Amino acid sequence: MKLILLGPPGAGKGTQAKMLTERFDIPQVSTGDILRAAVKEGTPMGVKAKSFMDAGGLVPDEVVVGIVHERLQKDDCVKGFILDGFPRTVPQADALKQTLAALDKNLDKVLSLEVDTEALIGRLTGRRTCRECGRGFHVTFDVPEVEGKCDSCAGELVQRDDDQEETIRKRLEVYGQQTMPLVDYYRGEGLLATVDGMLDIDVVQAEILSALRAS
Repeated sequence: MKLILLGPPGAGKGTQAKMLTERFDIPQVSTGDILRAAVKEGTPMGVKAKSFMDAGGLVPDEVVVGIVHERLQKDDCVKGFILDGFPRTVPQADALKQTLAALDKNLDKVLSLEVDTEALIGRLTGRRTCRECGRGFHVTFDVPEVEGKCDSCAGELVQRDDDQEETIRKRLEVYGQQTMPLVDYYRGEGLLATVDGMLDIDVVQAEILSALRAS
């Protein structure tokens, strides 16, 4: 099963990807994770990426695509993979298409989790994180036993900078400009399945599985 997960920050991609990896025994391939791993392992593309990172620049598309290419050749991707966070743009999608063709692999489905913007902002601004152990809570959906205190270690619960409303709106704006065009791109490829990400986690998973069975 070879999949791409699309959706704005906070749409639940990580949660759904974890459930799919367990069901299908395939890895979740997150761009950030594989970039750090490639740099740490000193792979050819990792060395190139490090040179840009050390200079304080963005890692160019061709290097990111090269790192994805390296990752998809590993043994745990034989049965498939879930791409999370890549591609982010139409040029990256074009490059991925070429990479998969070179590896003699084809995508089975592109899953787009759709969520209401204002509800999404409510989800993200309500998140709280323990300053001591990192455990997450939510002011509405996962309320701690004692307000402002972690249930696990009694550490202080704080709102991370990237969960501030202004930051979230900027991230969503960037997503809309750069990544939303991929919905039309993959619809044109006949690969897109849209799923209501506002539903309960288990219902979203059931909708995803239904879409995969229909492919």
